[in-house]
Amino acid sequence: MRVKGSGRRSTVTVISEESAETSLQKLAATLQIAADGECLRQALTHRSAAKQHNERLEFLGDSVLNCVVTIELYARYPRSREGELTRRRAQLIQESTLAEIAREIDLGSALRLGPGEMKTGGHRRDSILADAVEAVIASVHLDHGWDAAYTLVVRLMGERLNMRPQLPAKDAKTQLQEWLQGKGMELPQYELVDTVGEDHRKTFIGSCRIADPPLRCEGTGSSRRAAEQAAAAALLKALRQ
Repeated sequence: MRVKGSGRRSTVTVISEESAETSLQKLAATLQIAADGECLRQALTHRSAAKQHNERLEFLGDSVLNCVVTIELYARYPRSREGELTRRRAQLIQESTLAEIAREIDLGSALRLGPGEMKTGGHRRDSILADAVEAVIASVHLDHGWDAAYTLVVRLMGERLNMRPQLPAKDAKTQLQEWLQGKGMELPQYELVDTVGEDHRKTFIGSCRIADPPLRCEGTGSSRRAAEQAAAAALLKALRQ
């Protein structure tokens, strides 16, 4: 149930406990797991909503996901080389794929978010959705065991496990490295310059520089890696001008 204030300027949205519980039950039914697991509610709790949140579960779930996907790919593609298997796995466990899975099972409606994240649509953000998928996988592993978690991962991945990997476009850091190597120049150095914003919505500022010619560019992103990629793209653009 959503209740909106009657004031002309203030609008307050309240999601009832009954609605949250209904979403939890629906998600558990979709995942074919029990809804009373001790870890499931924590897996659906973002750090903006409570002190006991899902980040530790996300850490565990990332490893469980990696292991299951690796075992499945190894068994399904006996003729594939390591490089191809690695590319397949990278595409299956990347943030965009996990966020896609989260939307398929309507995981966002079951998330517990703080007021700030609710206001900015956190339940639709890829990073939050992907992290929650990993946390849910971990919760199933802890509450129901390895076999249940393995079955869940295979079910969530579905036909993606059988799809041919798409060749990813080279990222900015790779393009910059290859450009410099082609010119016989030294490789760049990266540095984290600063972080700004609240803990759950930090912006990272990174730099990329080369000594000869002396050139330095900065970039920003939602993670250190993203900031470094942005800085590399800026440096490469400057070199090509």
